[in-house]
Amino acid sequence: MTGLPGSVGTIGAGNMAEAILCGLLRAGVSPASLSAADPDASRRERIEALGVRTTASNLELARGAELVVLAVKPQQLASAAASLPRDGGPLYLSIVAGATTAVLRRQLGAHARIVRSMPNTPALIGAGISAVASDSGATPGDLELACAVLRAVGSVVRVPESALDAVTGLSGSGPAYLFAFIEALIEAGAREGLAPETARALALETVHGAARLALESGEDPAVLRERVSSPGGTTLAGLGALSEGGGREAILAAVHRATERSKQLAAGG
Repeated sequence: MTGLPGSVGTIGAGNMAEAILCGLLRAGVSPASLSAADPDASRRERIEALGVRTTASNLELARGAELVVLAVKPQQLASAAASLPRDGGPLYLSIVAGATTAVLRRQLGAHARIVRSMPNTPALIGAGISAVASDSGATPGDLELACAVLRAVGSVVRVPESALDAVTGLSGSGPAYLFAFIEALIEAGAREGLAPETARALALETVHGAARLALESGEDPAVLRERVSSPGGTTLAGLGALSEGGGREAILAAVHRATERSKQLAAGG
């Protein structure tokens, strides 16, 4: 993978920070070029097991990194940012939910270089998708550096910052919707008499295969759906039940409600 920063550090050593560090290691980045800061000794130990240097000092990390990933919880942002270099420091890549560039700039300085991103949990296995956005304070080169880091854990799309709430509602929260759907498929299979382990295997591989088919064929999902929906057949009967139960409307409502909640969080609520 080309175009990566010379050194990357994460403020925070939770699951997403670890996923990014592991992705960079898989991409061939030397552990010596990576670091993580976290006050939790157990989290630091887990990162150290990867061969990555850790510290309890955010300032120490930021002084030695070209790009710093802000990977803390929203309520931890102010305290974490208070110890970071302002304005002339490293490029900051924030994955802090609900923290707009305006909020980040108040914390990090008016001239800080900031890129925002919303990744999702499949990044933990290198199969995530991240949306990135920036304001005029970041250069095109800054944006490309951030994208290069995120490509280590999956795909990347660029969006205006105003779209990040919708991204949160769709792909940020989306894995949870699919996990809930998979849960329901497994339960349904068991109710119809399948052994639980068989229902689980069928549900997981069906969702995995359908997503892969939609991705690799490039065809509209509606076309793929219609292709397996023979008149009078089993699939149409099942789709009818989904429609009667408000399945499509529930998905639309879930994305909308999560999007609205993201907006509330960004507004301080």
